[in-house]
Amino acid sequence: MRDYLSKLQARGDLIVIDREVDPVHELAAVAVQLQRKSGKAVLFNKVKGSGMPVAINVYSNHDRLCEIIRCGEKNFCERLDEQIQEAAGAKAWQREAPEDDWCSGKLSDLPLLTHHGRDGGAYITSGIFVANDPQTGVPNLSFHRSLYVSDDELRIRLGSSHDLYRYQQAAEAQDKPLEAAILVGAPPEVFMAACVSLPPEGNELALAAAMRGQPLAMRPCKTIGLSVPADAEIVIEGRILPHVRRPEGPFGEFMGYYVEVGDNHVFEVTHVSWRRDAVYHGLVCGSHEDLRPLEAATAARIYKHLKGQVAGVLDVTCRPTVMNTIVKIRKQYEGHAQHVLLAAMGSHLDYNKLCVVVDEDVDIYDMEEVVWAFLTRGRADTRTMVIKDVPGFYRDPHKDHWGRLGLDATKPWGREAEFERKRIPGDDAGMALADYLAPGQQL
Repeated sequence: MRDYLSKLQARGDLIVIDREVDPVHELAAVAVQLQRKSGKAVLFNKVKGSGMPVAINVYSNHDRLCEIIRCGEKNFCERLDEQIQEAAGAKAWQREAPEDDWCSGKLSDLPLLTHHGRDGGAYITSGIFVANDPQTGVPNLSFHRSLYVSDDELRIRLGSSHDLYRYQQAAEAQDKPLEAAILVGAPPEVFMAACVSLPPEGNELALAAAMRGQPLAMRPCKTIGLSVPADAEIVIEGRILPHVRRPEGPFGEFMGYYVEVGDNHVFEVTHVSWRRDAVYHGLVCGSHEDLRPLEAATAARIYKHLKGQVAGVLDVTCRPTVMNTIVKIRKQYEGHAQHVLLAAMGSHLDYNKLCVVVDEDVDIYDMEEVVWAFLTRGRADTRTMVIKDVPGFYRDPHKDHWGRLGLDATKPWGREAEFERKRIPGDDAGMALADYLAPGQQL
């Protein structure tokens, strides 16, 4: 990750802050304020109580995500689908790392961050869990919030739809703990691969290698039988205890609300190590850095499903929140948009609460354009599809996320010429506006 930060700094895409900040609320407040005004990554060099700098807002920009997976001329969904196929057949995705200069210490040596006003304490939110499928041995990557309790204990939230939950249940059925490692400050490709939901036999580390275009350097852990990427800045080793649940929370989740205290799993810490001059990766849950990678990975999954179901699908995004899906199509027949809506709603049973289909002239990354298309291209009542009483997001005891809403925002079939978009000749991205301004005047 530090190599990537150096690249960002070299091209002016990194803000460096040397003023000391408090890890309790202040760092997160500054980070989100900067994110609202700039898409740049941020490096806090001085964090109170720790000698380790904190990088944040690293993955908040969609263009940077495309860069990490080497999109070239392809869109994110197309390129990720190619790399998933490549990883599925990969044999030599890893290589042995040379001996490196690692430091050992305690969790409390790290600049652990407290984000929101009612959070139950400091949380590790960027941590990527590495664990092996107990039946196949295939490694899995996943994100789970981790509440700091002591140098020996974290309390973690395992979602019931995640592979790590399934692994833990299998180990617990045998009265055994599940070994796992937490990566903080993982290489960008590992971070991006951890956002992707692969089939049970899929290997996210092999996917990370495909994204990088070369095998990953791996090193063995000190106290557990796992190997981890050698380029990870910080590695927390331990085990998830069987038959033990303890209070965890409250926590400000990705939807913008607090999840209240609940009994969740316990992670027993057995070893903490970091690279010399390590950089801690912080992440504010629900920020652009949290949502953009998840949205991109979810969109790629939906794109793959749609391509196998209906024709004419060009691109998919899940912005501005992963709970919605916007699909760009090249419309080919009357009712095409309705087919796409039905296919999209069935492509991801957790997140597709709202689905919108637009024509190829609409920028799907601009919600203002998407809403404009729906409001100007036909009736509201006949182009709205409501499906009642369909379960949604898995953690939803009050059924707040049941039901689906679909919007056809495409041009009426056979009347496309009536909806030709007006253009001003010369109004394009290549216009040199600086030539029209007075000397020294800036936009």
